[in-house]
Amino acid sequence: MIIWLNGTFGAGKTTTAKELTALLPQSRLFDSEEVGCMLGHVLESVPVKNFQDWPPWRGLVVDTAARLLGYLGGALVVPQTVLSEQYWTEIRVGLENRGIPVRHFILHTDRDTLTERIRTDTKPESAGAERWRLDHLSAYQDALPWLRREGTAIDTTAITPAQAARQIVDSVDSVGRVLTRA
Repeated sequence: MIIWLNGTFGAGKTTTAKELTALLPQSRLFDSEEVGCMLGHVLESVPVKNFQDWPPWRGLVVDTAARLLGYLGGALVVPQTVLSEQYWTEIRVGLENRGIPVRHFILHTDRDTLTERIRTDTKPESAGAERWRLDHLSAYQDALPWLRREGTAIDTTAITPAQAARQIVDSVDSVGRVLTRA
């Protein structure tokens, strides 16, 4: 099973993913952004605004996830923003065609709270990313209609990542696919 955590940059996907993997047995974090980093040195001569624009990224995410699940079993938790409906459909269909169930969750926060979170983020990897994250808020807003059709939205405005993870676990448990750790 794939549990995909989508949402805008700074919504808490990675923190929630870490909480989630602590709650779900045989689950692992799969950072599909690393696939983009891997491709960067090979495809540096093919300019794109976002590594997701490289078709090999989407295919390799599907291939890598399938191989990891075939080797490890369990579930993969993927904290990755995908704001292109075409790209999301390509990934989802690719996984489903391999018999891999996909649960898609959108971590949503109101714009004011999100802006405040981005501006006060002190993690080292966030240094210099504030303007970039703020510039992508409109793209996220534009994608919300299809995101809500394709996934389950969880409003994280007033809850912690641990509480969001618990909601996801409860949702996954409700379909009987994954059992939580005690």
